[in-house]
Amino acid sequence: MEKTRTLPTRRRFLTAAASLAMAGAAFCAHARRPFLLNPCRDPALDALTESPWLARVWEGLDPARVWDGHVHLAGIGDSANGLRIGPRLLSLWHPVLYGQRLFYLNAGCVSTEPGSVDENYARRLALLAQNVAPGFKTMLFAFDWYHDDSGHPVAGQSTFYVPDDYARRVAAARPDVFEWVASIHPRAPDAVDRLEAAAAQGAKAVKWLPAAQNIDPASKHCDAFFAALARLRLPLITHCGAEKAAQNASLEYLGNPLRLRRALDAGARVVVAHCATAGMDEDLDRPGTRRASFELFTRLMERPEWKDRLFGDISAIVLRNRKPEVLRVLLERDDWHERLLNGSDYPLPGILPLVSPAALARHGLLPREAVADLDTLREHNPLYFDLALKRALSWNGKSFPPRVFATRAFFEARPHG
Repeated sequence: MEKTRTLPTRRRFLTAAASLAMAGAAFCAHARRPFLLNPCRDPALDALTESPWLARVWEGLDPARVWDGHVHLAGIGDSANGLRIGPRLLSLWHPVLYGQRLFYLNAGCVSTEPGSVDENYARRLALLAQNVAPGFKTMLFAFDWYHDDSGHPVAGQSTFYVPDDYARRVAAARPDVFEWVASIHPRAPDAVDRLEAAAAQGAKAVKWLPAAQNIDPASKHCDAFFAALARLRLPLITHCGAEKAAQNASLEYLGNPLRLRRALDAGARVVVAHCATAGMDEDLDRPGTRRASFELFTRLMERPEWKDRLFGDISAIVLRNRKPEVLRVLLERDDWHERLLNGSDYPLPGILPLVSPAALARHGLLPREAVADLDTLREHNPLYFDLALKRALSWNGKSFPPRVFATRAFFEARPHG
């Protein structure tokens, strides 16, 4: 049977970008506009005070209602705060992973010198957020260990680890710009106790990346956790679709959107990260066949009984490895818009090769006149860039309405039922 040709995954793209960066950094320094490495300019944005595209960001929006719902804390674990990173990302014997780490740190405008990386990442992120608009906030993700099937954490299998307590303390230090999101493996013996503690300490949601953490949302072992999520009325933000940035490729099947039906039936609110816009998964309703992950997400979204429980976040949907057709569907499906939530997937917007406003304009999804200002904005503030870019997207007269970006109401809500 002929192999199906697939779009590049994030990991393949980062692999190619890492190789280019190592070979072409010197040339990049002389280019008129950076195209590989984030120049990390001043976020104050004096150069764009007259930009009409920035002015349009806030039409119909109160910045105090805008929370970026998908932001990663990162570092190398040099802060003595419990953050850890997989050893392969620190080793030159694994040049691709090593290069990926450098891209992430460059995107976050962090020096690679040990001793202050973790703190500098959080400091730069706070600076970016405060320069978006007064009242704007980002939701910082914790990230739990990979756990084996007995519920024990396995550091050697983990891509990285960001403790709940670290995310909570970073957010507490800057409550003007940060909220936080817990990450709790459902098979941990104390999972429900940790979930209740996180809710009491102000966590706004729970984050999973199933392929990286060995979490099967379709397993009965998640039932107690799902029941607690429903009782506490905390949403679950979980990755669906392809995920090559994680080191456990054999577990990618765990990101199948159809595996979330158990959580939805249990009454939990579920946010599908990236709306499952990349990759293919087995169609569990038709064994032996595979469908685009986005098609399976669409099937779930069409179920009326889950209308108040199933949501999608639009983080990463503008990356180069997403098909323009998927973006067009998301823009045109205005019946979904009340169930879509904005997020940036920071630091990815700061990795310059991953997002191309010019390419989006060529596909008719962005006004060509906006490209130059958006490119300039990204060099100063990738958080603001991601927001401004999505506010400027349109197709056939349809765009994302303000409520997609006014996400605070969703994460503060504690709906009954």
